Amino acid sequence: MPFGSAPGVARAEEARGEPPDLTPVELALEGDPKLSRSAMVLVPRERRADERFPILLLFHGLGETGDPKIGVRAWADRYGLVTADARLRHAPLSLAKPNRYVSEDRLARINGELGASPYRGAVLVCPFTPNIHKLPSEAQALDRLAEWTESTLLPAVRAQAPCREDPGGVSIDGCSLGGYMALGVFLRKPELFGAVGSVQPAIGEKIAPLYADLLKHAVEKAGPRSIHIETSSWDPELPSHQALSERLRALRVPHDYTVLPGGHDQIFLKEIGTLEMLLWHDRRFAEGRAPQAPGG
Repeated sequence: MPFGSAPGVARAEEARGEPPDLTPVELALEGDPKLSRSAMVLVPRERRADERFPILLLFHGLGETGDPKIGVRAWADRYGLVTADARLRHAPLSLAKPNRYVSEDRLARINGELGASPYRGAVLVCPFTPNIHKLPSEAQALDRLAEWTESTLLPAVRAQAPCREDPGGVSIDGCSLGGYMALGVFLRKPELFGAVGSVQPAIGEKIAPLYADLLKHAVEKAGPRSIHIETSSWDPELPSHQALSERLRALRVPHDYTVLPGGHDQIFLKEIGTLEMLLWHDRRFAEGRAPQAPGG
């Protein structure tokens, strides 16, 4: 199906009141039925004549692992992805209603940033993924998921829309369990991605320093990569996220560490978590390079 097609899907999206900035396409793919064979792809409708889109791959959380139809739509329907993208495209932003987690000061700074450099967005790729904790071997499952991402998912996405081919034009991220999986896939295939992010990753405090060591090894192998750890002030896993950032800083691995107001819930994602995640990747795509100084 070529870029800009699937009008029936698009009309269904608009009928539900979602902004018409993205063309949704559901992909049925080859793959292991125990891992993934489907994805939702959201393609920006506005495109300059010579523009090739970057790709942002997003893994969903535990709550949507039981049903592929729900899983592929988790970011769009439950995590505020479509509305966050629209808010960034149509700046200036106003406070979300009801507003719990966004300060006037932060909103002003985001609007100033968008005024200086407008948001362009990316092709947003949301595959279904299972609860890999229930599979016989998590390590082997992540191995296969990383291979599937390289050999099946990314080529299928590039067949749908004019996308960048270079690793700098591809990022990977995820929320909670999806954040854990995004880190796992990146560590196995760092050469595929220019950046890795993780929103409230479910990694555990004891093994967080190990992830930092593995990230250091990955960037030594593949070259400088942008890294973003996003969390919230009331997240139960906050100590593990702090431990990850502290170890990365001790290892002098460049990264950005963001702690926002909020809990580990969809309210946080819809009001600010998903928006901040999208903005971080958009700025990284615009720069076209990894950061050069340790973050934190």
